[in-house]
Amino acid sequence: MEDEMRDALCWRGPVSVNVFVVGSGNTPLPEEAFHLVGMVPDAVLPFPLLEQPEAIERLGLVSYDIDFDDVSLDLREYTRAALRRVCADARSVAWAAFEGSFHYDEILTDRVAHQVYGYCVAGAEPVVEWDIAALRGEDWRHRIAEARAAFDALLSAAATRSGKSHRA
Repeated sequence: MEDEMRDALCWRGPVSVNVFVVGSGNTPLPEEAFHLVGMVPDAVLPFPLLEQPEAIERLGLVSYDIDFDDVSLDLREYTRAALRRVCADARSVAWAAFEGSFHYDEILTDRVAHQVYGYCVAGAEPVVEWDIAALRGEDWRHRIAEARAAFDALLSAAATRSGKSHRA
């Protein structure tokens, strides 16, 4: 793992991969669901997020802090597998982002694109970027905009099913 990426993921000591998922309900997956690619996290801390806007609450939003005590691990493939796992059982959108980047009004927006280091849309392969410089680039912002479009479509479909419009 590059030094910059390791520093960004070690914000509270252990290496912490932060994954968010919209669309798979508000019940977190069990810890064993994160035993992936031959790696077992030292801690999986799920957080069903509170005060969800109505449009999101219908779908559910859970955040996971997935911690590894060994800070020398290269977690790029693990992050890809975790994103794939949280999107596996429902029509959903997931993303991995640095701590402090989450706000309901800024989900996958251009403003936070440089803080998102991976995403997955159900039915597609996850995309993970491990280069801090690339995260600041125009190409990455475009890719995050595509993930945001999938997120908006998910919210729109949920609103249509419930007969209400949405605003995240």
